[in-house]
Amino acid sequence: RYEERKDFAAVMQPFFRNTLLPLDSNGKPDLSFFAADCFHFTARGYAEMAMALWNNMLEPVGEKQTYNNFTHDRSKLKCPNPEKPFLSTLRNSGFRNANLNLEKTEPSVPYWAVIVAAVAGVLAGSL
Repeated sequence: RYEERKDFAAVMQPFFRNTLLPLDSNGKPDLSFFAADCFHFTARGYAEMAMALWNNMLEPVGEKQTYNNFTHDRSKLKCPNPEKPFLSTLRNSGFRNANLNLEKTEPSVPYWAVIVAAVAGVLAGSL
């Protein structure tokens, strides 16, 4: 939808895709990253996730880290540099050129297949 625009970009940040539960020195889950409900993060957990998201935004598309290693190391925080002082997008990462023509692409799944699958799911669920 936005690939042809030069003034806007939407980029997937996959830093949480392959993240494993942080472990303590005994090999058990490190609960200091999680709130009392064991689902939400504590300030420490949010800080780790914020650093991973920031780093992902600076990494070029195709080279983004897909995990967070929970190392408590603030030196892993990346900074913009003079060569790339911007957030990475498809276009400025070199994956898209200015001559995009999305009108000629065919959808990978016909629209009717989605409708049939939805109706079949509702019927199977009601049985």
